[in-house]
Amino acid sequence: MPKIELFKPLFKEDSAPLYLQLQKVLRDAIHNNVFGVEDAIPPERILSQQLEVSRITVRKAIEGLINEGLLTRRRGAGTFVAARVEESFSKLSSFSEDMAMRGRTPRSEWISKYVGAVTPEEALALGLSPGSPVYRYNRIRFADNSTMSLEYSTIPIYCLPTLDAVDNSIYESLSEFSHRPIRALQRVRAIAFTREHAKLLGVKIGDPGLFIERRGFAEDGRAVEFTKSYYRGDAYDLVAELSAV
Repeated sequence: MPKIELFKPLFKEDSAPLYLQLQKVLRDAIHNNVFGVEDAIPPERILSQQLEVSRITVRKAIEGLINEGLLTRRRGAGTFVAARVEESFSKLSSFSEDMAMRGRTPRSEWISKYVGAVTPEEALALGLSPGSPVYRYNRIRFADNSTMSLEYSTIPIYCLPTLDAVDNSIYESLSEFSHRPIRALQRVRAIAFTREHAKLLGVKIGDPGLFIERRGFAEDGRAVEFTKSYYRGDAYDLVAELSAV
């Protein structure tokens, strides 16, 4: 990788610690679009050589920017400029619709999908009788090639004709059969990713995330969706529009 103006040696006479100087250099480069969304930043070895600092200093600077959500590390691939998504609470839309509106390509990888008997929690959330059959759709959600969230959706069996009626978007399929939610109740809390969830998302065990539980209601008032989603904390900002009236 050729040297460019960005990677001049840091000022060791500066009173600021070297890792903070490097953080500022990289942060400014991201904000000024020297590095665009999803661009890889140079490896630690290259930064260390060109800036004439130790790899420990480089690693500390990068970890700080990862914690800020500006960078994201992918196992076996390197460190990239994070593409953060603003998740709005003012509009009810699907993941696929959200990503498409932002010019990104949504896709899913199935973890599992199957017919099962409703659990007590699902029965309460969906207003179903104990033992009622439901469809379960469990997926990893991607925007372009980046993992974004894990999604575990439970749908009453009357909403769709078959388990395989869902191809990519659950909301699209529910719309086709006149059961799309028109309103929803959501609960949000901060979490630390477990080993299982971290492995699926390609993040570290204990990394911060957001857990969102959603109950969606159709026009006739019946609950048609109970979804538990686990969002990467370095990829999402939650936005809510508030009013005093």
